[in-house]
Amino acid sequence: MAEDNAIETRGLTRRFGSFTAVDGVDLNIPRGQIYGFLGPNGAGKSTTIRMLCGLLEPSGGEVKVLGYDIPRQAEALRRKIGYMTQQFSLYGDLTVQENLGFMGEVFSLPAKALRQRIREATERYFLTDLKDQRAGTLSGGQRQRLALAAATLHKPEMLFLDEPTSAVDPQSRRDFWDRLFDLAAEGATILVSTHLMDEAERCHSLAIISHGKLVAEGSPQALMQGIDALVLEIDAPDPRRAAALLKDQPYVKSVTQIGTRLHALLDKDMRGGTKRVAELLKGAGLEAQVRETPANLEDVFVATTGFDRESGDKHAA
Repeated sequence: MAEDNAIETRGLTRRFGSFTAVDGVDLNIPRGQIYGFLGPNGAGKSTTIRMLCGLLEPSGGEVKVLGYDIPRQAEALRRKIGYMTQQFSLYGDLTVQENLGFMGEVFSLPAKALRQRIREATERYFLTDLKDQRAGTLSGGQRQRLALAAATLHKPEMLFLDEPTSAVDPQSRRDFWDRLFDLAAEGATILVSTHLMDEAERCHSLAIISHGKLVAEGSPQALMQGIDALVLEIDAPDPRRAAALLKDQPYVKSVTQIGTRLHALLDKDMRGGTKRVAELLKGAGLEAQVRETPANLEDVFVATTGFDRESGDKHAA
């Protein structure tokens, strides 16, 4: 394992009977990065994280996390990592301080160090005024901050976050990500799974996962610049009828409406795509303005997975 990598996998696979949830995934995740798993629900993100944590045994492949062979050395690894699940998993009947105290005891922190860590955590995650409040009465954003405080109380080298912001408001998500960048700046490696495009764009690097396979990897900027599609913005007088016409064309990968305009992905190797779309719509009585536009991360997601967010289905491409 390269010293500058926190995680390396080769052919990581997990089967449940005849169903393959994770299919031959190769990863090289550098230390000190925020690395994202982006993919639709059921893509294999959570299953991959559980194998990396040593909570689920792979059906095949090799895994090293922080230099430990997993699952053989999973017990030794657990003291080096933090894990925050999608669902709030702390004790609702305990106060904020009691939950943190319990987690500190789980990790065998000495009493003096534990008191100091709890004081630091409640200040860092804005929990000081809430330390005597029962966790079950906290808001979604407050629970999220408590869960992150508990997951990092023992100062782990590696932090696994499984869709940690799926049930909180935008401001709480923004504050949460500010804390993640603080942790990364201090040397922690963070792996976060998400299906939210704005979160994925915040990651240093991304792996896009679909049906258990890694279908694209790189920085968000590199993925957007290297998209395998021609991206068009279309201003048409009747966007719904224009969208229906475009969806019937074999060279169109995806069409979605954003406000009063359409956003379309076409086969990248098609010549004269802009002109062809304009002529198609004009022939149907729709005078439209058609222009190329830079790709966004959702475009990359659609182009690499074939997942149409509007219909919820895979399309022919």
